[in-house]
Amino acid sequence: MIETLISFILASLTLAISPGPDNIFVLTESIVNGKKQALITVAGLMTGCIIHTSFVAFGISEIIKKNENIFFMIKLFGACYLLYLAYKIYKADDKIVINTVTVNKKPAKELFLNGFWMNVLNPKVTIFFLAFLPQFLFSNTLPSVLQFYVLGFIFIITSSIVFSLIAISAATISNKIKENNTIGYYLKWLQIVVFVLIAMFIFF
Repeated sequence: MIETLISFILASLTLAISPGPDNIFVLTESIVNGKKQALITVAGLMTGCIIHTSFVAFGISEIIKKNENIFFMIKLFGACYLLYLAYKIYKADDKIVINTVTVNKKPAKELFLNGFWMNVLNPKVTIFFLAFLPQFLFSNTLPSVLQFYVLGFIFIITSSIVFSLIAISAATISNKIKENNTIGYYLKWLQIVVFVLIAMFIFF
């Protein structure tokens, strides 16, 4: 159980660090509007993850109760989807683009809701949670709903810490990215390796 949770935390950390729409959005928000505004946006994004966790927790739990074979097919789909994501990352450009166009500062409520709806209304996040979380169920005795929520909140806490550090260190991070063109390359391959390893973990 502990080994599975540690593996999940490490995978979550790697995914949070790797450049993607959410952390680049937080980085840009902090550079343009300030750390406080970026942290409010992070809170909105992470609150949205609770919704996705709930969708997966209750939906998958019902499937587990009714048919183990269907659950196996979902796990197989998850492995294939993660390999597909690894392939997409491999084909993508490894440059990290930071948009620093100045915009008018928004009130805290609007920033929070922007982050929340940006996350909730993104079907790719639901698909990702569906592919990612079931692979790390860690107990044969605890209810699967509880396990999904434990994993969901670990993912949220881990991502919140990373995203908050990005927001606080935005100026330093953006300067390092501009100075070192190879950062995107290494982060890209780190993300590919994580996706492939999780897929192999599912298969074997």
